[in-house]
Parts: sequence; structure tokens; C-alpha cells
Amino acid sequence: MARVVALGTAAAVPDEMHANTYLAVEGERGFFLVDCADSPLVRIRHAGLAPERLRGLIITHFHPDHVFGIPILFMNIWLLGRTAPLPVYGLQDALERFEAMMDLFRWQEWPGLFPVPRRAFAEEVGALVLEDEEFRITGAPVKHLVPTMGLRIENKRSGGVVAYTSDTSPCDAVVALAQDATVLIHEAAKNTPGHSSAAQAGEAARRAGAGRLVLIHYRPAPWQYDRWLEEAAAAFGGPVELAQDFGEYVF
Repeated sequence: MARVVALGTAAAVPDEMHANTYLAVEGERGFFLVDCADSPLVRIRHAGLAPERLRGLIITHFHPDHVFGIPILFMNIWLLGRTAPLPVYGLQDALERFEAMMDLFRWQEWPGLFPVPRRAFAEEVGALVLEDEEFRITGAPVKHLVPTMGLRIENKRSGGVVAYTSDTSPCDAVVALAQDATVLIHEAAKNTPGHSSAAQAGEAARRAGAGRLVLIHYRPAPWQYDRWLEEAAAAFGGPVELAQDFGEYVF
């Protein structure tokens, strides 16, 4: 079975218990990162993942809380002796900004840096992000403040599906992305431009026919958690939980 691990769960402002939101998608051959925040090497190891089994990085969009861990991750695994290529997947906008960020650190001058192939995918519903014998990952452009893709991660062996919205306002693309998903991991920052409330996440899960709803990218505010869960459950009518750092979702 494959698993998705929440390496962080907070919206843009984290706290000591919640790193900014990013995920690991692990299969038998290794794992992919979806975005990259915090001190990723430490969290990767804490989740029981071996850094040398990292197979690629998918960037959903280029906002600081989703990408600020990339330079230190690349430096760490380079210093640990990585030589295997590390593909980076993203919209053309995100890949251009990724390269500009890394250029600030003069990464071209790091001796013996592993190859970093860039893999752009289309900004359209159903765009193929990557596919191998274990996973098929597709995307859909969601409604955020910069070009952003949500992801649909299909386990080709088990038939399980995890959908991840990234940052988004309510939109039909999320419903398409999460259609009949085993688990929908939906942001719940609040009902502001480019984001969604817990109730709106619940409504998306209901429309998509998802089996389970996990709220992520939320404000660390414990006094609000029960209310958010109640609002999401009322709109969804199915099982809802609040993602926790290092929470695992098998599919």
C-alpha cells in the first residue's frame, strides 16, 4: 500500500506544533514531495522516510510557505552525496521562479550537483504530472492568487485515490479533481480570496463524492478546531478530520 504523509499542516503562519503545509507521497520505490517547507530533511527522516529514496519534487504553486525549504533541501542532499537526478515538476510559472530562486544561491557553482531535470505540465484539468508503474498523478488548475495546481494521486495497484487541493477558493476544478476520491485533503485557511473555509471544504467533498475529508493548511487555533470540524461535517455528511503533522493516509 502507498501512503501520503503530512509533513506540515499549517497555513502561511505556522507555530511550534504545525509546520507549513507540504506532503510526501510514498510507494514501494521511494517517495515524492509535494511542495517543500520548513527544515525538510529533519521532517523527512522523522516521518521514517530515507532521503536517498526521494524521487522528485512537485511544486503546486510558488508562494513562500510552499517553497522556502527547497534550497536547504537541495544543499543537504547534495552534501550527503546524492548523484541521482531529482526531477522537479510544476507549471511553467513555478519552474521559472524555482530556477530564479536557486540562481540566488549560485547553485550552478555547487561542484558535482546532481542533475535537476525540470518537467512542466499543462495548466488544465486532467494534466498529466507524472506516471510510473505505481502512481498516476494528474492535476487541475484551482483558484488561488497565483497559478496553482491541485493534484489527484492514483495508486494504480490498489485503486485508491488521494486528492489534494493545494490553496484554493471553491471551484469546479476541485470537484473534478476529487471525484470519488478515497481521501480528499482540502485546505481550510478561511473564506478569503484564494482560500476556503472548513464548510466550503465539506461542500466540495460532498459534491465530489469523496470517501473521507481531511482539512489541512489551517490556522493553528485550537479553540476553533471543533467548530471547523462540525461545519465541515455538516456540509459533507461524511467522516472529517483535522490533519496533524506526520499524519498518514494509506490508499
